[in-house]
Amino acid sequence: MLFNSLSFALFLPLVFLLYWFVCNKTFRLQNILLLVASYFFYGCWDVRFLGLLAFSTFLDFYSGLQIYQAKNVVLKKFWFWTSIGLNLGFLGFFKYYNFFVESFASGLTSFGYHIDTWTLQVILPVGISFYTFHGLSYVIDVYKERITPEKNPVDYAVFVSFFPLLVAGPIERATHLLPQLKKERKFNYNQAVDGLRQILWGLCKKIIIADSCAHYANLIFDHSDTYSGSTLVVGAVLFAFQIYGDFSGYSDIALGTARLFGIELLQNFKFPYFSRDIAEFWRRWHISLSSWFKDYLYIPLGGSQGSTWLRIRNTLIIFIVSGFWHGANWTFIIWGALNAMFILPSIIFKTNRAHLAIVAQGHIFPTLKETAQVLLTFTLTVLAWIFFRAKTVSHAVDYVATICSKSVLSIPEVKPPLVFAVLLVFVLIEWRGRTENYALEKLAFSKPRWVRWALYLVLIGCLFQFSGEEQTFIYFQF
Repeated sequence: MLFNSLSFALFLPLVFLLYWFVCNKTFRLQNILLLVASYFFYGCWDVRFLGLLAFSTFLDFYSGLQIYQAKNVVLKKFWFWTSIGLNLGFLGFFKYYNFFVESFASGLTSFGYHIDTWTLQVILPVGISFYTFHGLSYVIDVYKERITPEKNPVDYAVFVSFFPLLVAGPIERATHLLPQLKKERKFNYNQAVDGLRQILWGLCKKIIIADSCAHYANLIFDHSDTYSGSTLVVGAVLFAFQIYGDFSGYSDIALGTARLFGIELLQNFKFPYFSRDIAEFWRRWHISLSSWFKDYLYIPLGGSQGSTWLRIRNTLIIFIVSGFWHGANWTFIIWGALNAMFILPSIIFKTNRAHLAIVAQGHIFPTLKETAQVLLTFTLTVLAWIFFRAKTVSHAVDYVATICSKSVLSIPEVKPPLVFAVLLVFVLIEWRGRTENYALEKLAFSKPRWVRWALYLVLIGCLFQFSGEEQTFIYFQF
């Protein structure tokens, strides 16, 4: 069930009405409804994996209780590592089994040994990377005694499977979401309206921006050997906007949907393409994943403390693991390694926190220095995205090599003027709203009602104009 589908347009109002008008007597009843709705939502993808979701949820819920109640360190560690091992085992099998087998066989072949590999047609359960990380963070926090375990299985199950964030995040923390599920929630008209507005903007990002860019980005990447370097530049830039519109659009819809039920989720994007260096970019892109790796991997490794070598090692580890989290392909690992190389100078010289404030805060236009910094950061990000999007490493290398050839000075064969015009308007709107949680927040609240409604009608009209065949979200594959 896609957020941009007719089925979700029917599902969401039905759950909303039941939540506020039938189950509004107690938050316990509302949580049961959210759990049933979430499992129905997930079952629409593939009912066979509901059992895996339920088992993972029960495993972490029960392990948390056993860790807390353990009478000795040995028993505490047993339940901790049982939960961690099984969670990572399921994730590794479904996501990485064939990758490891094929990579091992390829490595042996390079030494002259040829073996027959046995690979499986493994179907990747949608959202497994996200709900697994929910459970891992919960168990780790209980083990580290940062939180006490949840005793209500329904509340915990909703924390893991809440349908707006179930298949592509944001990756929530128990300290943030569980307390909201354990108290009465009163309908807040302004919160609900703001949620609908954010849903609208998320749909615009997905349908108008991402899907429009995807048509040409797919065309160029799939036939990159037939195009000039200048055309490949166009394809790389369009993919950069495609993945941003697609993933941040999903996050906006998820956050807006949660607000309809009186729940606030973690912000996942803060206008990352307006960053002045790669360190700032990663504080603004997929924030819930970046902060997860920082808290549960980077800091335990030592973070930015210690010698220069240790800082370099920790940075490489976190980015390579982040790349591997995205999928079983060497292209993702190289994408992570490239980002590590881009950020290393700021880590070594401790300038990674030089840009904490919003770019050009309090000003309409950025300075020439800020403009140059933003353009350089965007260029490096686009370069890394080429490896993320390419089918193989050799495909990515050939793509970059063509860009570096003389043909980059030619006129692009693919140059969609309508898409470029839409992107220009989109960037201006995002720039105007860069100080807010999402671009339309301030713009909508600061205008008279007739202006707001005119804006909404224009955006809805554009959605119908640009809509076509339902396109899945990129991050569903992760």
